Amino acid sequence: MKLNELRDNEGAAKKQKRVARGPGSGKGKTAGRGIKGQKSRSGVAIGGYEGGQMPLYRRLPKRGFSKPNRKEFAVVNLGLIEKFIGLGKLDIKSEIDEDALVAAGLTSNKRDGIRILGKGAIASKVTLKVTGASASAIEAIKAAGGSITVATEAAE
Repeated sequence: MKLNELRDNEGAAKKQKRVARGPGSGKGKTAGRGIKGQKSRSGVAIGGYEGGQMPLYRRLPKRGFSKPNRKEFAVVNLGLIEKFIGLGKLDIKSEIDEDALVAAGLTSNKRDGIRILGKGAIASKVTLKVTGASASAIEAIKAAGGSITVATEAAE
């Protein structure tokens, strides 16, 4: 293969429509914008404008609230922990903490802590130390003979 033989895949690069290039182009004269009016002119940002009428987004009441300092936890499921133990990425002989879960690749970062959820099954006897866990996850870990230490979530 030579440099002059390089080509895009078929259909990868679509030719741009050239407007206002004469009547033969099919998009000449008004360039598909119609005749006159605000939308035919350049520099127009209509958005939610309704011709002076109160816009719909201002007529509807505001709902809800977003807590600015809310905690955001990284979520890890039990089934995934069991899978990583089987792959040898997690060592069940030592205590598995949040840093070990991140190092194994279960989650990309800790955020405000890691929370264990009960999706999937766990058969290994593990010792976990995490920020949070669901009731079903704690139950499943104890049923498998393991133990879990959950940091108090009272520090919210």
